[in-house]
Amino acid sequence: MEVEHLYIQYKPLLLSISYRMLGSLNEAEDIVHEIFADLQVINIENINNIKAFLCKMVTNRCIDFLKSARKQREVYTGPWLPEPLIFEDKDDPFHTILQQDQITYAILTLMETLNPIERAVFVLKEAFAFHYSEIASLLEKEEANCRKILSRAKKKASA
Repeated sequence: MEVEHLYIQYKPLLLSISYRMLGSLNEAEDIVHEIFADLQVINIENINNIKAFLCKMVTNRCIDFLKSARKQREVYTGPWLPEPLIFEDKDDPFHTILQQDQITYAILTLMETLNPIERAVFVLKEAFAFHYSEIASLLEKEEANCRKILSRAKKKASA
């Protein structure tokens, strides 16, 4: 399968995951583009489940970014709020996907209280209905650990 075809097929999903984890469309787009640039040099014929592979790549990149971005935001003294998405083209398929399944601005703000792993588990389970086995595989954790992480994340978000 060609990378261009994969880009067309999986970009909305990957962009949606990364935006929900990062709260910034520009940063989310950068991560998705980096993943597809890296995919150019990977032998994708050896990958059994390309969707899972791409989701794992985007999740890990977002976690790494969040860990480094936290240090950058420590300098800023005001509250950090995710940027809202504004669309001009209502017929854009990306707009339709986000509109149908968009996490509210308040949830994104609450998610800032979660650490990167909690945020990844929360987004993958609550927004995309991944099974715990899939999340555990993506994050290289046990299923029971992922359940506990989600439980703690929900408690943090509701506090």
